[in-house]
Amino acid sequence: MKKLLVIVFCFCFCCPLGGKAQDELYRMELGGGLGGAFYIGDANSKPFANLGPMGSIVARYIFNPRMAIKGNLAVGHISGDTGADFFPQDAGSGDAAGGARGTATFKRNVIDIGAQFEFNFWGYGIGHGYEEGYSRITPYMLAGAGLTLAPGHVRTDAGFNIPIGVGVKFKLRPRLNIGFEWSMRFTTTDRLDVSNPDGVVLEDPYGVRSAGFKNKDCYSFTMVSITYDLFPKCVNCNNIKYVF
Repeated sequence: MKKLLVIVFCFCFCCPLGGKAQDELYRMELGGGLGGAFYIGDANSKPFANLGPMGSIVARYIFNPRMAIKGNLAVGHISGDTGADFFPQDAGSGDAAGGARGTATFKRNVIDIGAQFEFNFWGYGIGHGYEEGYSRITPYMLAGAGLTLAPGHVRTDAGFNIPIGVGVKFKLRPRLNIGFEWSMRFTTTDRLDVSNPDGVVLEDPYGVRSAGFKNKDCYSFTMVSITYDLFPKCVNCNNIKYVF
């Protein structure tokens, strides 16, 4: 009987069913974000020009207070206009003047599916159950890989992308997080900038061939996100300690 009382006591105070948030770490975060998107390529060279809306579903798997893997399913609207910038209608014409002047504008959506590794500069957490030195706010950096899909009137253009970015997280409540993030997505396609309505594609408009990520289109997401912690794991019961 005494052994049973000891077991019940330990269970209730080490791993309470109600689960005070300050005594727990969490395995995942789930939420979403809204923000802006812009494109860099042959029809735009200025950051944050032609800014369009974007939204994303965000999920994180938390390894520890310093490291996490984030998955995203995002949709953004990008656009561009060659404006006063010159590019030839036919780069292979051989004309000494560079050929006839061409112009192009485009608007389209991009779908981004990817995963990024996040490294927090400070141990991210809140409450008495965390190790001393943990902070409810932390800057972080990210890098990963993903797939870009750009639906069009005639065809869907696609390519791989490498996202690189920085951000900051803040715990509003023990299980509620708000974040601000900026990232660039470097793609393997040069066909994101399609002119409407004639379908002109600004792919190597100067006749300069490229490979891999060189001279390809890229786009950026700037996002404010809100996520909620899920699947608690009891630090005291599992005797988990993180030292950095």
